Amino acid sequence: MSLSALHQENEVLRGVSQGDEKAFALLFNHYHQRLGLHIYHITKSTELAEEIVHDVFLKIWMNRELLDEIENFQAYLFVISKNAALNCLKKIANEQARRVDLDSDQMQIAETTEDDYRYMLIDEAIDRLPFQQRQVYLLSRHERLPYAEIAERMNLSRETVKKYLQISTESISSYIRKSLIISLLIVLQNFI
Repeated sequence: MSLSALHQENEVLRGVSQGDEKAFALLFNHYHQRLGLHIYHITKSTELAEEIVHDVFLKIWMNRELLDEIENFQAYLFVISKNAALNCLKKIANEQARRVDLDSDQMQIAETTEDDYRYMLIDEAIDRLPFQQRQVYLLSRHERLPYAEIAERMNLSRETVKKYLQISTESISSYIRKSLIISLLIVLQNFI
């Protein structure tokens, strides 16, 4: 049986509404290629078009009792498929936007984690300094005091302050380099 005549289509739709699987197969076979092409023009994806065609026909089968109320089935079919395609594209766009937001959040967390790690290493390196070197370093770098004022506060010569600052800076740099190399080796070892 072909659906070329409107009368025949109404008979097939009546059969589908009563649960006739053969009538449903006939309806599907008659419309699925045209409907797939229609959806493809909207989605530009063969896979999405096929999926949406199947979803639309599943929806028609699940709500088959309502087919008697539809006056122009072809128009109804193309409208619901267009809506399904647009909803699918909207869902994909939302998922991609969430993925971009998630990627951005993960990058921010990674950057924050890297910064936190660097600061932690610096703090550890400072804590390892001998007491006077640590005090000189903190007064110079954190409080931004000049050598002369540090020397006066700590009852040291200006040259000693300068030397302590030089030694502490080298010690901190060395500690950070070693820690980063060890971290890198651990990461590389996990990939091997």
